[in-house]
Amino acid sequence: MKQLTSPDWIAHSLAADPPRSKSLVMTVMGDTIAPHGGAIWLGSLIELLAPLGVTDRLVRTSVFRLVQEGWLTASREGRRSRYGFDPKSLPRFQRADRRIYAPPGLHWDGHWTLVLAPNGSIDGDVRTAVRKELEWEGFAMLGPGVLAHPAADTEGLLDALHRTGAAGRVFVLTSSELPGAGSRPLQELAQDGWDLTAVARSYVGFIGQFTPLLALLREEAQVAPEAAFVIRSLLIHAYRRLQLHDPMLPIELLPDPWPGSDAYEVARAIYLLVHAQAEVHVDAVLRREDESAPSADEAFYLRFGGLRSV
Repeated sequence: MKQLTSPDWIAHSLAADPPRSKSLVMTVMGDTIAPHGGAIWLGSLIELLAPLGVTDRLVRTSVFRLVQEGWLTASREGRRSRYGFDPKSLPRFQRADRRIYAPPGLHWDGHWTLVLAPNGSIDGDVRTAVRKELEWEGFAMLGPGVLAHPAADTEGLLDALHRTGAAGRVFVLTSSELPGAGSRPLQELAQDGWDLTAVARSYVGFIGQFTPLLALLREEAQVAPEAAFVIRSLLIHAYRRLQLHDPMLPIELLPDPWPGSDAYEVARAIYLLVHAQAEVHVDAVLRREDESAPSADEAFYLRFGGLRSV
């Protein structure tokens, strides 16, 4: 019986759950292009995405839509197009970067951040936009006009309020339990605000999908550069989707055990095994069209607690 290899795993993964092209472009821009200067020629992007099953046409359509949506900017030099991060969207990419590669383990200081939007303070469209943006930041709607999070990212909160036009029109405050009041413990707000069942199930599914790949990689002498890049991209694409649906609650407010911790360890272990060979492929592709394309910056090697130790 033929032993399964990492290329077999890649083929099965792409066939079973082909990634959506626009979302995959976002993954590659954040994971690969951001540390390589933050911009890429269209031809190089097409070449990078080809082994992931994304056609030339789909790449062109995806970047066009991402420019329209304000995620990317486009520039031209002769007949060539170059794509980079829109300055307005760059902070969101950077926050996502911190969420994806940083180890879990945020501790709770006992405080909650509240965003209050009383009736009449903002119109319906702004209210909807605020709720959507803050839920993306992990906030929960605890009641009409009340959004809360026990460990809010202040930078993300302020950015969301400014982008939606709600800055200066809503109340933002921190709260803590009043000693001796005989109230329910504030920890119970987490149970009321977030149903973590689906998030936990997704983490378990991720572990089940990628643990066999980790075993294969540990048995193989070395993965080819292109295959390493495909594995790294599929890994971060799947892990990024989990992170974007995880409200990032402090450890004290999570179920015990929490599968997100094990999922991080699987993602970290695979990334450590393939990142170097993946970079060989990335450098080769980028420099075919631009001899001066930079190598990955130092921030890249701080991901997952440090990559240079392997």
